[in-house]
Amino acid sequence: MNPSPPRPTPQTEAVTAAVQQAYANYGQAASRWMDEFFAEGGRIFCGAGCFGCCNMPIRLSLAEALVVRDALSAEKLAAVEAHARQVIGNARMAPDDDTYVRRHRLEVGYCPLLDRTTGQCSEYAARPTRCRDTFSAFPARYCEEGHWESLSTREKRQYARDVARTPGTDGELHYVAPLEYLSEPVWDTAAEMMSQAFGVQVWGDFWVLVTLSARADFMAAIELGDAKAAWGAAKRAGLAHPMILEIE
Repeated sequence: MNPSPPRPTPQTEAVTAAVQQAYANYGQAASRWMDEFFAEGGRIFCGAGCFGCCNMPIRLSLAEALVVRDALSAEKLAAVEAHARQVIGNARMAPDDDTYVRRHRLEVGYCPLLDRTTGQCSEYAARPTRCRDTFSAFPARYCEEGHWESLSTREKRQYARDVARTPGTDGELHYVAPLEYLSEPVWDTAAEMMSQAFGVQVWGDFWVLVTLSARADFMAAIELGDAKAAWGAAKRAGLAHPMILEIE
């Protein structure tokens, strides 16, 4: 990894400022929604120290990745890069999406920014959208890898019935759907700002994009709007894979 990540530029600063404002707006909207939800008797089981979802694959924009990059120490950037290389290895070997997700959770494992002692994110303020808008209306065990597979056919049918009648879900999964819908303006802001600042949009894996955002050659190509050169920089870094990185 580069010993000295590129400094923020006027382009990247404009992008990250807009994303951080969108995060703040989402936080306010989510808080208002939850206040009403709780007042009506709704429940959310997520809390400090709960990290059952922290080994899930996370998709984000380069705009969000830049917010994370700017918050990390050199030591944490190195840990993120090591994780990113495991992600790429999994993408190269997995025969399908389901296998990719399962191996990510079981073998690639927990996010390196998770403090396993406290169960809390060590960079909570910089976390990406998906880590902000994922909430469970069921106990934490339902978010853990392998729990669904451990259920009997009868238990799976009961799960479907319980989800269908639980307030806040979409009727199919136990996650709180309105809190995901409320985050859509963050994605819209990220897309708009990348297009304005760079002339290209970049989407992909959390740890891969944070690592690439810390590489001077990749960011130089992005800031020139040169998608081909950016892909080449990612390829030279061993971090290019169509499942993991999209430059458009």
